Amino acid sequence: MNLLSIGASYRTADVAVLERLAIAETAVPDLLQKLVAQPYVGEAVVLSTCNRVEVYAAVSGFHGGLSDICNVLSEHSGIPASELAGHLYVHYGEAAVQHSFRVSSGLDSMVVGEAQILGQLRDSYHAATEVDSAGRLLHELMQQALRVGKRAHAETGIDRAGQSVVTAALDVAADHLGGDLTGRSALVIGAGAMGALSVATLTRTGVGPLRITNRSVERADRLAEAYGAVAVPFENLESVLGEVDIVVSATASTEPVLTRDLLQKTLARKDDKLVVLDLAVPRDVAPDAGDLPGLVVVDIDGLAASRRALPAAAETAAVEQIVSSEVDNFLAWLRGAEIAPTVAALRTRAEEVVSAEMRKLVARRPDFTEEQRADVSRTLHRVVQQLLHSPTVRVRQLAAEPGGDQYAALLRELFDLDVPLATQANAVPEIGGK
Repeated sequence: MNLLSIGASYRTADVAVLERLAIAETAVPDLLQKLVAQPYVGEAVVLSTCNRVEVYAAVSGFHGGLSDICNVLSEHSGIPASELAGHLYVHYGEAAVQHSFRVSSGLDSMVVGEAQILGQLRDSYHAATEVDSAGRLLHELMQQALRVGKRAHAETGIDRAGQSVVTAALDVAADHLGGDLTGRSALVIGAGAMGALSVATLTRTGVGPLRITNRSVERADRLAEAYGAVAVPFENLESVLGEVDIVVSATASTEPVLTRDLLQKTLARKDDKLVVLDLAVPRDVAPDAGDLPGLVVVDIDGLAASRRALPAAAETAAVEQIVSSEVDNFLAWLRGAEIAPTVAALRTRAEEVVSAEMRKLVARRPDFTEEQRADVSRTLHRVVQQLLHSPTVRVRQLAAEPGGDQYAALLRELFDLDVPLATQANAVPEIGGK
């Protein structure tokens, strides 16, 4: 098995494509099951955020795995595979490891250094664990990616300003509202992860009064209480829209929440412009509403074009160095993991030889007592273990070095060992932030 990552992000696709690719939280388990049911896909993790959809997989062949995953994404999105291919990036082997570490550390984010991706990646990993679609390779990759992300934020200043998609969106909003958002009234639609981040960021920025609405009243109430905001019923959305300067919409709705008709009625009652930050994928603002007079819509495409508040080059360079060293460590582990089944098979073969010789000895010397047989058996086993100890320790060390895969192949050839490839992905470590 080898690692393969395939995805589309704000770098390769516009919002229209991303919202067709977007995978609702409730749809993730079924999609994972479809992926691992493919002939070349043995393990899978799916990451779906407001500006990226990615599949991390352990595959038995590059071309077969690529085709399998593309077909599943094509079926899910309704985009023909030939068209979808133009929006996808593909990373294989070492490149897949590097990409996952760059994603977790925020280097590949729209706003470089944002920490929200860590929680999203952790949720994706747990979703895969729930349906048992992650095996040894992806368990290790995900745990190490989460650790690398934490290390990047702890050891560098890449997130020193608390940058996120929301802060970048607010920078754009400030340009349209005189440069200062302090005291501007705002409404957050949606009380999920992005909604909560929006409320926290707006509060920190000095925006207020702040209102929150959500289809689930309880979630809106909890979020409002935590930040001193006011929760309003979702059915009052139309009236509240006319009372605010800024709207941040971040729901999981599959249909537009802010329709042209609704926004047109709102703008008719307002003297000033209304700035809507649409951070949802699929979009919450109806596509045909963008040309309404007095309405400013900032969506994911607009943020991708702005690329606000990037960290200093020294900070990104420090994280790149961390990623590079951690990729080397992961590849060393991977090479060691690949030789482990071969070493185990060698020891099993040695034990089989000892057992066979003991059976012959017992047949030739029936006069041996049980105690004598046990003594001879223990002696033979100790001799074999001592003979194998140094070579197996050394071959593990050599296997961890670049090009070390040749040592496993050499052992299998020398001792005629039959080691199924599937055994390399059987063991499953515990979930945790290693």
